[in-house]
Amino acid sequence: MALTGRTALLAALGSLPIGILAPSWSGMLAVNAPLALAILCDYAMAAPVRKLQFTRSGDTSVRQGDGAEVQLTVANPTGRRLRSHIRDAWPPSSWSTDAEQASSRHDLTVPAGERRRFSTGLRPTRRGDRHADCITVRSYGPLGLVARQGSHRVPWTVRVLPPFTSRKHLPSKLARLRELDGRTSVLTRGEGTEFDSLRDYVPGDDTRSIDWRATARQNRVAVRTWRPERDRHILVVLDTGRTSAGRVGDVPRLDASMDAVLLLAALASRAGDRLDLLAYDRRTRAQVQGRTAGDVLPALVNALAPLEPALVETDARGLSATALKYAPRRSLIVLLTSLDAAPVEEGILPILPQLTKRHTVLVASVADPRIQQMTTARGTVDSVYEAAAGTQEQEQRRRTAEKLTRHGVTVVDATPDDLAPALADAYLALKTAGRL
Repeated sequence: MALTGRTALLAALGSLPIGILAPSWSGMLAVNAPLALAILCDYAMAAPVRKLQFTRSGDTSVRQGDGAEVQLTVANPTGRRLRSHIRDAWPPSSWSTDAEQASSRHDLTVPAGERRRFSTGLRPTRRGDRHADCITVRSYGPLGLVARQGSHRVPWTVRVLPPFTSRKHLPSKLARLRELDGRTSVLTRGEGTEFDSLRDYVPGDDTRSIDWRATARQNRVAVRTWRPERDRHILVVLDTGRTSAGRVGDVPRLDASMDAVLLLAALASRAGDRLDLLAYDRRTRAQVQGRTAGDVLPALVNALAPLEPALVETDARGLSATALKYAPRRSLIVLLTSLDAAPVEEGILPILPQLTKRHTVLVASVADPRIQQMTTARGTVDSVYEAAAGTQEQEQRRRTAEKLTRHGVTVVDATPDDLAPALADAYLALKTAGRL
């Protein structure tokens, strides 16, 4: 039972004149006895809460930052009219801080023997699975003095997918891919190792691409077009150890790495290559393997959505052994991890010979944009110390990258906003050079 503000107001208004004019127990009883009787009658006329029936429907997945609608149907099998205030509880990250109050609470009236439906709007701010919590119902009587209260559990899960903010770079990367395939006239020499077709010469084409035999047969200048190799295997290894949990800017390193993986997958599927995913720290956290070009991106998004970093040190030898198991033939192995000196020197460098012996290896890392800001700070003693610390950190990452490069590894070190396009450019450069 829950008393309403109307009850308190009526009790105060009735008690005030009695307390001033004739303060006595009999006077208080004369005021509160009718009010108590009205409360009991109102409680008896309120619709029972336990007999209400609830069913859910609506969205089961949503991209982080977008809106989702979950419908809740309330059936009133009782013989009394339901006048209710309903709270549909979800985890706090299902809304922004100021939107929870308005989105989760609903006033609903359901006549006896009927049903009504309402929607709860979600706008999740974090990845992962969001599970519905209790539905709390307050059923008011016709006088509005008292309410019956109870809770129901109606399971429902909404999977919040990665936002894929880097998809805005996909058109420009696809345009460059078409240039590599020889389908667009460019001012640079088209490279690749697989002959594609002949086409008419266009001013700006490299004269070394002219096919003189075809030119003699057709009586017009023809050029050979080459395309990079297709149907190559790419294994993306996502380090989910403790270094991936650090926040860079407004997002964890792991989320920035995921965004880069999605752009690479979208580009590779258009380029005719096969991409698999392995998320690993001390054990396999997620994997996507053997998907077709049309299925790989949805499978990746679904596998990455619930993935969270583990606060453990990554087992580099286990990571290497698992990666080699998933890449039995020559492949491009893209390792998204940290470029901090200690994890690289103690973990990655000892296992590199095993990987580079048979595969092309690319290491990508998320750089902190705050470090770049620190290096430009001047004006005060604290700013100078910040600049020195930032410069030292950048020099350390540069030396670490050089150590990896000496082992034949391609290194991409970029801020969260630039990592995805930089990784895509590195992939296209390797494809152009025929190194896949």
